[in-house]
Amino acid sequence: MKELIRTNDTVLISFVESLLRDAGIGCLVADQNMSVLDGSIGILPRRIMVADHEADEARQILADAGIADEMRDR
Repeated sequence: MKELIRTNDTVLISFVESLLRDAGIGCLVADQNMSVLDGSIGILPRRIMVADHEADEARQILADAGIADEMRDR
């Protein structure tokens, strides 16, 4: 799996999940339950992951949506 975005911005996470779901690309939000360890204050970032073979398409979708600056380097 490839990491696309690492953030603690829950609105951005929801937006990315929605974009990818609408495009038929499955994603995994890793570290989502780590908020229990930080007391749910959101200091630990979550990672949005996609399958290797869908990473380029997912990156293009996010770039087209105007959030290319949020993506991790390849």
